[in-house]
Amino acid sequence: MTDSDTRRPATLAAQSLESIDPASGGVVPAIQPSTTFVRDRDYEPLVDGRIYARDQAPTPEHAEGLLARLEGGKDAMLFASGMAAATAVVQALRPGDHIVAQDVMYWTLRAWMISFCADWGIGLDLVDGTKDGAFEAAIKPGQTKLVWVETPANPTWDIIDIAAVAKVTHAAGAKLVVDSTVVTPVLSQPLALGADIVFHSATKYLNGHSDVLAGALVTAEDDPFWARIKDNRLNIGGVLGTFEAWLLLRGMRTLYLRVERCCSNAMAIACHFDGHPAIDAVLYPGLESHPRHAVARHQMPGGFGGMLSLRVKGGREAALRCVANLRCFQRATSLGGVESLVEHRASVEGPDSPIPDDMLRLSVGIEDIDDLIADLESALA
Repeated sequence: MTDSDTRRPATLAAQSLESIDPASGGVVPAIQPSTTFVRDRDYEPLVDGRIYARDQAPTPEHAEGLLARLEGGKDAMLFASGMAAATAVVQALRPGDHIVAQDVMYWTLRAWMISFCADWGIGLDLVDGTKDGAFEAAIKPGQTKLVWVETPANPTWDIIDIAAVAKVTHAAGAKLVVDSTVVTPVLSQPLALGADIVFHSATKYLNGHSDVLAGALVTAEDDPFWARIKDNRLNIGGVLGTFEAWLLLRGMRTLYLRVERCCSNAMAIACHFDGHPAIDAVLYPGLESHPRHAVARHQMPGGFGGMLSLRVKGGREAALRCVANLRCFQRATSLGGVESLVEHRASVEGPDSPIPDDMLRLSVGIEDIDDLIADLESALA
């Protein structure tokens, strides 16, 4: 494959860039599990400068190359988990630096940021990303080095205008990281909208089969900040194993088909239960009633995602009763797999959670939509 390759993203994903194994002719990408690589008689690396798998391993590099192409980035790195990827970015900052992030985002990362920044002398401001000008007001020129955006925001599915935030971020000389886990490169291209780095919990849609823990970063530029993140991965050791990278690569081969079906099913559920007598609100950016539907339509031209939340009439008790009665939706944490999941997020996050206790988060899978709707209807009855 060359830079002149004109194949479209769905084709690149299905074919894993170039999946034919030159040694055997197999159509499935080969897996190379070796952790170390030989040198020649002059003690130089024999192949592609490879010495050790922690920083150079063929199978992870194959998956990284595919993801970089799908996101339109210069380079990509895989990590042992989404948290390993996210923390590598924050740990590339220095004491005295400042971060701006939104107050509604992945709960575990938010909690870790608060603790880590306090311990390491990094400033952190959490803002209401739904308010116009919130990011600009919190940015401190000369001190803010990183702005972290998650859109749609888990689990309320608020939409952040990436291009608008990128403009004020770059004006202050900071980097913009966009958590695009829910969106995937199928639905949006944050780098094209001005983001500097795209983050994925690759455990979710990129893998898509609920059987791999992985994280990923894709950069617009191979610059000194990216080099510091790369050093963090190498020295701390949060790399993705070869077998996990191979499974991730396998998952990405069906990414476009899976995401298309998840989006279709989620939209059908959102439309069906919008205005339902047992539901107070449906939170889904694909609905025209969503306060930032127009922004979502612009920056997510591929679709509105497979995630939505329902606010159940009757509060916590009614929401948990609905969860207990579901049969097709599995009661489990995580998202982005082929199976549909339901989560009472307030219970997971605990007493300090800002999430309403009447809210159910749905990760909509690829099952028959009539079965999913009937399951929800029965559980709400």
